[in-house]
Amino acid sequence: MLLDIDNLTLRLADREARPLLADVSLQVAAGEVVGLVGESGSGKSTTARAALRMLPASAEVTGTVRLNGQDVLSMSPAELRTHRTRSVSMVYQDPRASMNPVRRIGDFLTERLIHALGKTRREATSDAARLLKDVGLNDPERRLHQYPHELSGGMLQRVVIAAGLATNPGLLLADEATSALDVTTQAEILMLLKSLQAQREMGLLFITHDLHLAASYCDRVYVMYAGRVAEHQSARNLFTNPRHPYTRGLLGCCPSLGESRELHPIPGHPPSLSEIQLGCPFAPRCAYVEEACITWSPEVERLADGVDVSCRRAADLEGSLV
Repeated sequence: MLLDIDNLTLRLADREARPLLADVSLQVAAGEVVGLVGESGSGKSTTARAALRMLPASAEVTGTVRLNGQDVLSMSPAELRTHRTRSVSMVYQDPRASMNPVRRIGDFLTERLIHALGKTRREATSDAARLLKDVGLNDPERRLHQYPHELSGGMLQRVVIAAGLATNPGLLLADEATSALDVTTQAEILMLLKSLQAQREMGLLFITHDLHLAASYCDRVYVMYAGRVAEHQSARNLFTNPRHPYTRGLLGCCPSLGESRELHPIPGHPPSLSEIQLGCPFAPRCAYVEEACITWSPEVERLADGVDVSCRRAADLEGSLV
């Protein structure tokens, strides 16, 4: 397994509140696209950053994070630098935040190649131009001499993807990488990511708040709520057989092209980090809540059909959530 996160719990030592992450387990295999979905504050980005060990300094961490069998949480500073530059890369939502506005595109790409791979400047420049061509930018030699403000948002996202691929990582983390783009450009970037992922046989962890997009784009999907995995199953079955009331709620409040139906927003709001809550964290918003849910200790259960779900009523609600 390429990425293997097992029972990861992340708690801020200086706060008495719910954990940022609680018993999160997640896997990504080489050549696989895995979706990570949930509302803002659900723990999606924190889970992804754990693969880079980019965690709050005051955090108390339990569980394991392994990439290619190596324990990321116990790496030395030197091992961690190599890990971050060679094994895994992250593409963020806003490409302009990743780049120095007064430095050229070529500097952004070649520095990584020179310092991480030991390339000469000539070799790095040649490789940078090839990477820009690989991500679909025309006239790559000219692009190397341009500044970020001279490129559109979609073009800059391609540059950031090129930078992420520069060291040929085995795992790419895409954190809302297309949500700031217009629909047409978003589709182009999604196709590009899928094509490059398949060509290089990388693992891709695709983080989004859009469950419909994840279900159509990914092989498997993890749905997160309040720092926990609520449900995990194949993307193909997610629409037809959601097993957690939260997943059903997300599907019910998302509009679809070519479909006329009434939308049903999930009532209430997700628990904040300052709330200390017993029982199922979704209970205050759940249409199927029972008194026992208020004190039930959340845990992920593997159902007979292989679906992982954290809901004490999952078995008896099967079919009624469709």
